This record gives sequence, C-alpha cells and structure tokens, in this order.
Amino acid sequence: MARDFSEDTVMFKVKAEEINQAQDILMTVYAALKEKGYNPINQLVGYLLSGDPAYITSHGNARSMIKRLERDELMEELVRHYLDEK
Repeated sequence: MARDFSEDTVMFKVKAEEINQAQDILMTVYAALKEKGYNPINQLVGYLLSGDPAYITSHGNARSMIKRLERDELMEELVRHYLDEK
C-alpha cells in the first residue's frame, strides 16, 4: 500500500550564518531604497512576491546584494524577526 505523504510535516532549517547574511542584506537594501526615496516596505514586498529584481534599486549595489539570497531565506528572516518581536 502506498504511503500518503500529504499529512507529513517537512522540516525547513536555515543555518545561523545564512540568517545573519539575510539580515545584513535586508538592512542594506532597506537603507538604499529609503535613500532613493522609495517606500522600502512596498518595494521589498513587490520583490518577494514577484521575484523581479527591478523592485530593488541598483543604488548602493542593493539589487546585486539581494539577488545573492533565495527569496525563501529572506522570508524566513522576516518571519523570524516578526515573531521574535511579539
């Protein structure tokens, strides 16, 4: 009989150094977007939802930096920080 894996929970783990890198990149990108007069939250959400790096300014090398990380790494950092603050 085949096993139904749809009920199993999948573990997702991120290494500590990846968390620190994601945090540093997010803060740098946030600052670059703000310096250029963009709403950083809106731009980051646009990037996270679409994957389109055009949402991120190239100012301060921000676009290149954010493309170094997978979007799931960035989302993990955001969720972790949000829940840690609660």
